[in-house]
Amino acid sequence: MNTKLLTGVGIAAVAVGLLVWTAAPVLAAQSLIRAAKAGDEQKIEALVDFPALRDSLKQELNDEITARMRRDPDLADSGLGGLGAMLAPMILSGAIDAAVTPEVVASMVTTAEAPDPVRRDAPEPNDKASGDDIHQSWGYRDLNHFAVTLTDRDHPDQHLALIMERRGLFSWKLAAVDLQNDAP
Repeated sequence: MNTKLLTGVGIAAVAVGLLVWTAAPVLAAQSLIRAAKAGDEQKIEALVDFPALRDSLKQELNDEITARMRRDPDLADSGLGGLGAMLAPMILSGAIDAAVTPEVVASMVTTAEAPDPVRRDAPEPNDKASGDDIHQSWGYRDLNHFAVTLTDRDHPDQHLALIMERRGLFSWKLAAVDLQNDAP
């Protein structure tokens, strides 16, 4: 009787541990989303690895600008386009280092939009109000990376994936973004 009880308790403990281990990134991502909607900068700072996020955002935006320059025939064939392609990473690097703050992370989460260095029009004022029109999909990319993909229902071809990274056994932090634009 004692061994059956100990075996049952052991199996239950492993099952609970596995459940908590599996649910930890979902809970961390939900906490980040709640903090972003509430504007809780301290909570956002605790849930984000800012140096890793900045590096990821630099890479994603550099790739996006390069793709836009290649699609524009006037820029692709001109010397100024080549100069712009060489200078863009340096300019973006400084701008992103200065601009990626808890407020910007909150804006990304509530609007499903990454900061766009070539955007000229202002964001829609209704987007930042509640974030209720943002569709969220959740899923593991691998054992140490979990993605929350945000899609604004007004722009279904543009997705922003927030990549949570495991830090320890049960701790997760936002460490990267993945810009997924389906538009040509």
